[in-house]
Amino acid sequence: MDSVTNHKINIISQNKTWLFVPATRIYRIAKAFASGADAVIVDLEDAVASEDKADARKALQQYHNSTGYQPIWVRINKAGSEEFFKDIVLCQKMPNLAGVLLAKAEQVADIESVHQLINLPVIALIESAVGLYQVDNMAKAVGLAAFSYGFLDLCNDLHVQVGTPAADIVANQIRYQLILTSKVHQLSPPIDTVYPDFNDEIGLNARVQLWSQMGMSGMLCIHPKQVAVVQQALRPTDAALSFAQRVVEEYERSGQAVFEIDGQMVDAPVIARCRQLLD
Repeated sequence: MDSVTNHKINIISQNKTWLFVPATRIYRIAKAFASGADAVIVDLEDAVASEDKADARKALQQYHNSTGYQPIWVRINKAGSEEFFKDIVLCQKMPNLAGVLLAKAEQVADIESVHQLINLPVIALIESAVGLYQVDNMAKAVGLAAFSYGFLDLCNDLHVQVGTPAADIVANQIRYQLILTSKVHQLSPPIDTVYPDFNDEIGLNARVQLWSQMGMSGMLCIHPKQVAVVQQALRPTDAALSFAQRVVEEYERSGQAVFEIDGQMVDAPVIARCRQLLD
């Protein structure tokens, strides 16, 4: 792992909310940061029609040149496409970018070429069967910081029917594969895919509970109102914080490796989990 990527790993894992802004709506960047999102992604790929991409790049560069440093990420087009090379040229003109999301990543060379050309960390978006199959190989790529995935694209490619129990099974298998691969290769924990219904707070809350309990680091968001819902869903309860505090205090007081709190046995894994919660 190179120094640039390593420097960004902790920052990426701390980002819980990643909010997309279409590059055709540059004025929304300020609103995105005002929403409290941890990271803002300006989208040059699916959110921008082919005929609008040139104007979108120009608007993004003008915005970048007119503002001070902001942790903006850019989703660029698929490696090897004509739009990809234009996106790379744009990124080379914006030295203050935080990093890029590479759409439809499928090969180690895709990731490493992006990193070599712009010297920024790369988040690889898995959006095809080939990409999912190649995850373990791509995890070795120089410049890779984390994985995320586009579930609707994957469903289309795998012929999975969205909104069914079968789709839920596939989604959890994808999450597990990305979590395990990221851990083994010392990447930031993966970022969960978007929740498309931005008016469904109950469903979004349930999704956040699922991916956070599985060990993922954050979530892609498509609307500012989702940011607060995700943040609230991730907030630990007072009871959980109180238990963690008593565990850590008792461990530091007694120095014992095993003890009891509220009738529950506490050992090294529980102590470690309580420290993580308090941190």
